[in-house]
Amino acid sequence: MSPEQLIVRFWGVRGTVACPGPDTVRYGGNTSCVEVRCGDRLVIFDGGTGLKKLGDAITASGTTADADILFSHFHLDHVAGVPFFAPFYAAGHTFRLRAGKLLPDHNLETVIGGIMSAPLFPIGVETFRAKVQFSEFRAGEGLDLGGGIKVSTGMLNHPGGSIGYRLEFGGRSIAYLTDTEHRPGELDPTVLALARGADLMIYDCTYTDDQFPKYVGWGHSTWQQAVRLAKAAGAKRLAIFHHDPDHDDAFMDGVAAAAQKAHEGAFVACDGLELRI
Repeated sequence: MSPEQLIVRFWGVRGTVACPGPDTVRYGGNTSCVEVRCGDRLVIFDGGTGLKKLGDAITASGTTADADILFSHFHLDHVAGVPFFAPFYAAGHTFRLRAGKLLPDHNLETVIGGIMSAPLFPIGVETFRAKVQFSEFRAGEGLDLGGGIKVSTGMLNHPGGSIGYRLEFGGRSIAYLTDTEHRPGELDPTVLALARGADLMIYDCTYTDDQFPKYVGWGHSTWQQAVRLAKAAGAKRLAIFHHDPDHDDAFMDGVAAAAQKAHEGAFVACDGLELRI
């Protein structure tokens, strides 16, 4: 691969709760986790149940990981895979975990430690053998991950807050924008700024416009709003993401067809999908 190429792999594309079963085989049932390879560097967005499969792949590769894990927020569907990420328990790996909505009341190490403590989990973060670093930032701050990887951040509209990201590397860009609720008739300026001209925009499309009125205040958006935002931002490709667990493969087939008709660059993300940018 080109040293400047981005490789994106979706390990979990659901929201709310994992939903494995015969009706979700094609699009997948794992919750939010996206891997981005920037040359020889690894960036991971969110630690939902899909993180477990990513960890298994790293272990099977026999390579030593040096990665940044960027969390949007800490609702369970975005962190449920953290205790089951095998590389945390293996020496030689290095992981930098970053969060942007915890200060000043919380810090990331305490939050992860809380997930991995009685009565929720039998072992704690002290059992990690990898080098694991925890750090916080404030929404709107830029992050320099090194190796030519720059990240912009912004606060999204979600109960308790959620962080949106824009990753730039080698002249290419990806916007990761999940768990955000739009206001009907408006285009969120934070979303637009992070998605402006992006090669790939990954957006929270939990509902359809017809379903949305029932869920105002729940902190999620629609695939139709994603199309509006992608067009306004000039994003080249749009990944429909964070699928409702009740939306089975047949339902998602309908979304895929309608979205592609509405916007040439739109597609429905599924577990295991890999893109080269």
